[in-house]
Amino acid sequence: MKLAHLRSHVIRALLLLPCVFFFVGAQNAALLLADQASPGAQSSKPHPAVQSKSQRVANPLNDLLDEAQRDIDKSNFEFAIAPLQKVIADQPEFAYAHFQLAYVYTALKRTDEARAEYERTIAIDPKMSEAYLNLGMLLLDKKENAAAVAPLRKAVDLLPAQSHPRYLLAVALDRSGDHAGAAEAFEALLHLDPKDVTAINYLGWVALRNGKPAEAEARFRRAVEIQPKEPEGRKGLAESLDAQKKPEAAAAYREYLELVPNDSEARARLVHLLLEQNQSDEALAELDRLDAGTPPTIESLKLRADVQIAAKKWDDSVATLQQALTLAPNDAQLHGGLGRIFLQKRDFAAAEKELRIALRLDGKNLAYWKDLSSAFFLSGNYPAALSTLDEIAKMEQQGAGVWFVRAICYDKLNQPKLALEAYQKFLALDQDKNPDQVWQARERSKVLQRMLVRKR
Repeated sequence: MKLAHLRSHVIRALLLLPCVFFFVGAQNAALLLADQASPGAQSSKPHPAVQSKSQRVANPLNDLLDEAQRDIDKSNFEFAIAPLQKVIADQPEFAYAHFQLAYVYTALKRTDEARAEYERTIAIDPKMSEAYLNLGMLLLDKKENAAAVAPLRKAVDLLPAQSHPRYLLAVALDRSGDHAGAAEAFEALLHLDPKDVTAINYLGWVALRNGKPAEAEARFRRAVEIQPKEPEGRKGLAESLDAQKKPEAAAAYREYLELVPNDSEARARLVHLLLEQNQSDEALAELDRLDAGTPPTIESLKLRADVQIAAKKWDDSVATLQQALTLAPNDAQLHGGLGRIFLQKRDFAAAEKELRIALRLDGKNLAYWKDLSSAFFLSGNYPAALSTLDEIAKMEQQGAGVWFVRAICYDKLNQPKLALEAYQKFLALDQDKNPDQVWQARERSKVLQRMLVRKR
């Protein structure tokens, strides 16, 4: 796909948001509760991870936390609500219980309640990084992308050495339309994990979108080096090479299509590249793959006709365009193209028929008018050729070539005065750019001048 078709490209990896929500283990949670329940615990007790079992059991609310944790472990989330609510009723400022209840609501897809509990957790404990992270993921799941940015940014601040929060922040920024911010977040992610292919690919597409295909190429080459079988990097590499008009773009598209053979847009682009490189047989082979197993589309038939025309396979191209016309009988482009092929085959009657249909559908198309004038001229229908040239003259100024054709038409119709005038206009406009026609016009002008003198 060309850069012009990249206008709405979205990285597949960003659409596969990992919905992995964090929760705190039961024993550490109970220790946190024991700390909060005892005055002065934060300053006098050891780190929760080394508290003894007897200290943990001393608080009767730990049984409720254990009960809730067992239900969570078994995915019986509905049963975990009641014991957690009892803990909160007894200890309303216990952040962990609110956090676990938010986690349960999240699992049950009760998102409004989950959001309220995460926000309550953060209000009680502004440094609980997992609460910010889970809230951000919840909001992303709800498509509230802009709202997800703030909690995810806070999670990044609290977890500066972890890559996942930065990834989620980048996703939120991208989805909310802040592409520059997303690129900055992905750059920061690469400082933590230089092999993060999602970040590399994203930055590659940003560079390509911003008209920096060489920079994009370097990014995508790095992605391919890290994950050779990952299609996103392969596709980006092909498109960045294509944007730079590098001949190796065709090979890059082939390597991508080995991984994603059903990408019809990429295969069509490969056909165009092969056509530009005069590899018509290879282009036709790719078209066969494009159409394999499915009825050909109008676009694939037009593309096939272009390849056949380039290879001067006139009969094949006629058959292809006629097949296309069964699908789109009122397509002026198809009729015009078929008329031009009949001109090449010197089947002037068939060319006139198709070109007249094309002009009935698109009467302002100069190409059809010019092909029709050529059909009349080459078939010897000089009055019709002149009449068609008059129609063309209403739409554009007549150049030297047109006056040369007019001169021949008048000459063939035995109208020496008009023929001489047309030859003279051709000579004045051409200025010796076409020596053969100039010689012919000068010699014929001499003859016509003598004829006109004799008639006086």
